Amino acid sequence: MLHLRLIVPADRTEEVVGTIERTVGTAHLAVVPGAARDPAGDLVLCDVAREAGDGLISDLCALGIDKSGSIALEDIGLSLSERAEKAEADAPGEGADAVLWDQLQDATHEESTLSVTYVAFLTLATMIAACGVVLDNAILIVGAMAVGPEFGPLAGICTALVQRRPRLAVRSLVALLVGFAAAMALTVLFSLAMDALGLFSESMLHGDRPNTGFIYAPDRFSFVVGLLAGAAGTLSLTSAKSGALVGVAISVTTVPAAANAAVALGYGDLAQTKGSVEQLLLNLLAIVLAGTLTLLAQKFFWARKQRRTRRA
Repeated sequence: MLHLRLIVPADRTEEVVGTIERTVGTAHLAVVPGAARDPAGDLVLCDVAREAGDGLISDLCALGIDKSGSIALEDIGLSLSERAEKAEADAPGEGADAVLWDQLQDATHEESTLSVTYVAFLTLATMIAACGVVLDNAILIVGAMAVGPEFGPLAGICTALVQRRPRLAVRSLVALLVGFAAAMALTVLFSLAMDALGLFSESMLHGDRPNTGFIYAPDRFSFVVGLLAGAAGTLSLTSAKSGALVGVAISVTTVPAAANAAVALGYGDLAQTKGSVEQLLLNLLAIVLAGTLTLLAQKFFWARKQRRTRRA
């Protein structure tokens, strides 16, 4: 279940209450007249089944409540109520299949904004991966994959393409490109500093690397894994199962490829740099393609299910 908190102008309260009451899958409706001060209005509270949430939010936005008042939504961890159980049973479809598009756009907006924190995380992840590729240490590679925040902008691009939001697409693309460029440039300096300290060496990069040699040798499996990871990551976002993102992060060679490219560039090894960049771009393309197709499929099948429910 989801909890909905609205601030509604007093002259629109009855209209909003009527909209909520007509929505199948709502429960626990409460109205507190005159409770809101900024903006002034009535406080309207209700719970709604996840599968009915997107439709209700769209109806409320159509009434202009997002402009004249406020709409806030949050997940309910536990709801002990027979009325809530009935609301979930009455709502069409399954909650896990529903996509809350406004919530997804808000999440991807935050995750896909170029910020100091985002660049710092990506840079640190790339530096950790640089240690991993030089030492041929798979544990460091996995750790770097988990730290990297690059899936946020990738999800933002997918959402923007499906929802036709060019501003979100540009913001996400800038965060992705500038973030990786900055991380790789700083990792080049980091690898040169490590070399000066005697911790890195060119022979270590060019030596036998059975655990990390795949990073600069992209093949068809790189694209296939990227597609699978992109689909899984998108599903984890839309179904609020964020724990699955960790598995997605450690299954695609994005941050390690950027790290290998940076270290190889620092030593002037253009062959490894080229292969690593190809690996990076191949994975990014696969994730965006799979994520976009997954969102399109979810949108299509959910709309089809809703139409069948209305006819029934």
